[in-house]
Amino acid sequence: MSDAVVLPRPHSRQQPGGPQLLAVGVVVWLGSEFMFFSGLFAAFFTIRAHNMPLWPPPGTFPPGRHLDTIQALIFTFALLASSPTFQLGVWAQERGQFKAARNWIITSFVLGTAFLANQAYEWKTLPFRPRTNAYGSLFYIMSGLHGLHVLLGLVAMIALLGRLAGSIKGGDPGETAVFQAVSYYWHFVDFVWVGLFSALFLLS
Repeated sequence: MSDAVVLPRPHSRQQPGGPQLLAVGVVVWLGSEFMFFSGLFAAFFTIRAHNMPLWPPPGTFPPGRHLDTIQALIFTFALLASSPTFQLGVWAQERGQFKAARNWIITSFVLGTAFLANQAYEWKTLPFRPRTNAYGSLFYIMSGLHGLHVLLGLVAMIALLGRLAGSIKGGDPGETAVFQAVSYYWHFVDFVWVGLFSALFLLS
């Protein structure tokens, strides 16, 4: 009886147990981030309630000036659009379609950068500053902290593009988990902005 020939198993892009452990860690961290932003929302609505029915407080905007809600809405759609494009990039990476994954992630990066650039423009042109009143402080703190999270997400995308550049040579077994983890973070950033946009623009 001849010895059975054992064929080598195909290379797996995921280490057993790796994605699950990373997912748990990311979910726990995002849970703490959710509590952090919940505290900001609680502060916003508490201060807003104490200042009603005049909100923003008088003197926030010069006569004839107001927030450009339409422009903010356009770039809100840009940020929200970056969420499905990023997920398409993750799925392409999982299938080994690295060029498609790169293109989708670059698309998400461009959309996120456009959103952040618009936020910088808003900060430069707003007629009020953090020291103007409570509304000004809340607007800059809440939008600024979210902008920082967007910036960190863009940096993470650059890192993923670097990993994709080496994936043609085989990559590493655990890189799919990293792509999934960044996608959780980016979806969270987009979700939080829906609440922030509603509070800072639609309820003001």
